[in-house]
Amino acid sequence: MPSTSVAAFKKVITNPVKLKLFLFKNLPMAYLAGVRIKSLTEQEAQVTIEYGYLTKNPFKSIYFACLSMAAEMASGVLSMMYLYKAQPSVSMLVVSLEAEFTKKAVGTVTFTCADGAAIAQAVHQTQQTGQGTSVQALSIGRDEQGEEVARFRITWSFKARTPRA
Repeated sequence: MPSTSVAAFKKVITNPVKLKLFLFKNLPMAYLAGVRIKSLTEQEAQVTIEYGYLTKNPFKSIYFACLSMAAEMASGVLSMMYLYKAQPSVSMLVVSLEAEFTKKAVGTVTFTCADGAAIAQAVHQTQQTGQGTSVQALSIGRDEQGEEVARFRITWSFKARTPRA
């Protein structure tokens, strides 16, 4: 059973208008590149990016930095979901990124991260102990034919925020 804050976050972030406003305000490059959340559950997030004028490279495929944005968002939205209105408050930050590119990325690429349980556990551990934790999330990008085009390992660091006086 999801917590009320998880359910509230999902309601906000899966609303197309609210998602666009969130991206425009907080992640303007992702907004401009057309990064979108396709689906979000407690366990898994799917994020898409399309080949287009703003996402292309000279090789007629999606620029690797745009792929990185979508891959990061797939794990990042899971992290944000578990941190939304959480008490005690916890911060998140990418501390490492590894990538492998296996096929030319054209059309629409969907990145899937299924590490929701590991992310939730790391956030919970930080909240319980006050000590920082980290988790490596895997985001796999597949083209419209279901073929893998890239895989990203993104390491997130979670730290307890000090209460304000």
